Amino acid sequence: MTESSEKRVFIQTFGCQMNDQDSGKMLRLLEGEGYRGTDRADDADVILINTCSVREKPEQKVRSLLGRFRPLKENREGVVLGVTGCFAQQAGGALLRQFPYLDLVMGPDAIPRLPALLLDVQLGGARKLATEQLDRQDYPFTNDLVFRDGRKVTAFVTIQKGCDNLCSFCIVPFTRGREVSRSADEVVGEVRRLADTGVREVTVLGQNVNSYGVKKTTEPPFHELLARIAEVDGIDRIRFTTSNPWDLADGLIDLFASEPKLTSYFHLPVQAGSDSELTRMRRRHTREEYVELVGRLREARPDLALSTDIIAGFPGQTEVEHEQTLSLLEEVRYDFIYSFKYSRRPHTPAMRLEDDVDGPTKKRRLADVQGLQARITRERMKAWEGVTAPVLVEGPSKRDSTWLSGRISQNWIVNFAGPERLVGSTVDVDIETAFSNSFQGRAAGVDAPRTSPLTVLQ
Repeated sequence: MTESSEKRVFIQTFGCQMNDQDSGKMLRLLEGEGYRGTDRADDADVILINTCSVREKPEQKVRSLLGRFRPLKENREGVVLGVTGCFAQQAGGALLRQFPYLDLVMGPDAIPRLPALLLDVQLGGARKLATEQLDRQDYPFTNDLVFRDGRKVTAFVTIQKGCDNLCSFCIVPFTRGREVSRSADEVVGEVRRLADTGVREVTVLGQNVNSYGVKKTTEPPFHELLARIAEVDGIDRIRFTTSNPWDLADGLIDLFASEPKLTSYFHLPVQAGSDSELTRMRRRHTREEYVELVGRLREARPDLALSTDIIAGFPGQTEVEHEQTLSLLEEVRYDFIYSFKYSRRPHTPAMRLEDDVDGPTKKRRLADVQGLQARITRERMKAWEGVTAPVLVEGPSKRDSTWLSGRISQNWIVNFAGPERLVGSTVDVDIETAFSNSFQGRAAGVDAPRTSPLTVLQ
């Protein structure tokens, strides 16, 4: 334990924004029990690894981390070591058997029980497994724990957990459970509280936000929930993720045309560019239907930035199917993509398919996808040079703390020189230079140097 009476917790997070949000919930719950967060595992009384299970690589990193943390556990009395999140849900008791020095394995639904589980470990010395899933419609969302300090410009708000779709490659329905929608009144109430603390942008989270309210018919459809959030005073921008194309309603497309608080960014996963591959993936849309949706979205919001997910080397993928995915990238011209080699995930329907695309072919096809998209991204970012765009200033730049950083509506980061008093406000910035994943600019009307270490660091 630490020498002082103050208890410290270290949380290492892997995966998506939902996992980031879950880590925030766990930290706030433990703060209520007298813990303080630390960014050094060496100083911590409790070490938690919050995990992802969508791909195999994050699981490998978790196993490596557990080996690295073992001496901390064995050489310092009272240290508690735990694995939480989706990989914990997937692997369950096997993790406890494989790592005898591991104290706690806990799935996402057990987060509200974290303080009690830790206390049981500390007082009784018993190792704990908590992977029961709560599928009830009164699922206890705990979002309002995440931001209480009034120092954030942006915040996440979870409106839904779980997924009822069974895309053949996806483990989320197993690790996160069935879909449960949160009460719209509760969501809007939390947004109001966040706005009162100074939050100016909220990102609405769910495994498939487009299906919000579909199962729980007492709640409004997703676009109406967004419209209610837009009515909250103090909220300037609204983002959301993630969406399935087949649940994209006309009302959401119309909202992009009518609601200026809805940002000009849409993450719309496609996974592949051929109908035959989409069928094997159990995606409930064709390429033509997807492209039609993209066209309607861009008609409603001409400056819309798009991103997507692509899987390279899915079982049965032919060279022709691979080329069709490349042609889709050329046709849609995404601003950026998330792309991965296919890896078999337990409990998924694709486990029954032969993983017949060999490793070198997967690697080459992924390189093809990423190389093509890198060119498209450069071209789309280059077009922003010389444009003046409103930037919501979030805080100091991660690259140079003497500069400021924020995002344009299209979700690109912009770094520029300016005084700290601009944090939380929206500033017009002249975009001067496009880098690989961010812009450098100059705030209109602000007297600041035109050069920065950012130029060297990019």
